[in-house]
Amino acid sequence: MTKKISTIRAIRDAAVGCACTLAVTFASAPAAHAQSSITLYGITDASILYTSKTLNLSTGASEGHQFSFESAGENASRFGLRGTEDLGGGLAAIFTLESGIDISNGGFGNSNGEFFGRQAWVGVTGGFGTLTAGLQFSPFLLSIFANDPRDLKQFGSGLVSYVDNVIVTGLFNPNSVMYTSPEIAGIQGRAMYAFGGSPGNFQAGQQYSAGLTYHYSGLLITAAMYSGNPGGSAATIPNPSTIAFSGRNIGATYYFDRLTVKATYTLYKVAGSFDNRVISGGLAYKLTPALSLDGGAWYTRDGNDSNNHSILGSLGVDYSLSKRTTLYSQVAYVNNHGGMNTGLAINGALFGVPGSQFAADLGIRHSF
Repeated sequence: MTKKISTIRAIRDAAVGCACTLAVTFASAPAAHAQSSITLYGITDASILYTSKTLNLSTGASEGHQFSFESAGENASRFGLRGTEDLGGGLAAIFTLESGIDISNGGFGNSNGEFFGRQAWVGVTGGFGTLTAGLQFSPFLLSIFANDPRDLKQFGSGLVSYVDNVIVTGLFNPNSVMYTSPEIAGIQGRAMYAFGGSPGNFQAGQQYSAGLTYHYSGLLITAAMYSGNPGGSAATIPNPSTIAFSGRNIGATYYFDRLTVKATYTLYKVAGSFDNRVISGGLAYKLTPALSLDGGAWYTRDGNDSNNHSILGSLGVDYSLSKRTTLYSQVAYVNNHGGMNTGLAINGALFGVPGSQFAADLGIRHSF
């Protein structure tokens, strides 16, 4: 299995944490025949990261331990605008514009490198379901998020495995159209098609993804697929999202009173390269209204070469100072065998070193 270390600089701030955000109403403008609203929302997240070993970005060699400041230690720092307009007859126009931020320097981060590089879409919703068009998350990513033991946090989660395997492909999907069905008898479906195309090659950069969700009482089951081609217009953005791969995911979650248990299986198959299968499981527990714990383990094996495998384990604790401000601490351990290079964190330790590596993270997150 081969992965180009030289790509780390370009994409290590490109991932997305997909955790839910708190939002506040920014403006509301009633009209004669329609009700409109705009919501401003966001997250600022910063941490101090310790790694027992450090990957040299130039040589690919393992070096000594390091302390570093990281933007988005637990969730991706971002701000966005979300709007809706009542069109009448049960229909509403909707939109979302979301920008990733690197709060260490005020630049772009945790996105595809563009200004609104996380989400930029418009659509309509009603009894028929929801139809959206623009830059948006794929059903494949949403399925992985739903059943990840640590909700795809930036540190020690399935998001690290995702970006380590296929960078931001399938995360931020430009030129895409997606339909989400209404929920019927606990079942909901999603289907996405992303236009690609280049002169003489209509299929370049095309992306397809679909998913199903079923929930009954405390049980949630999801399954999804992804398939994409290289090239096309998405290859020209600062962090290209056109790695050709096939993805499959199935997972389940069960919600008890204060305990949540999750398990999932994900396949990342890149033509002519690796064929990584990731099995994960974990739980989250709310000790008090202000204190919660979560943890998980991710085992990755290359189907093309069983000598390439890794095990990643992590544990996190969150303490809420208020509804919007949280202190957190996280620890993670990874052991890589063969050519596997699973990392520990999106920012600061995306690709791991041969053998074992440990990391700890201490930070603060504010949602608005």
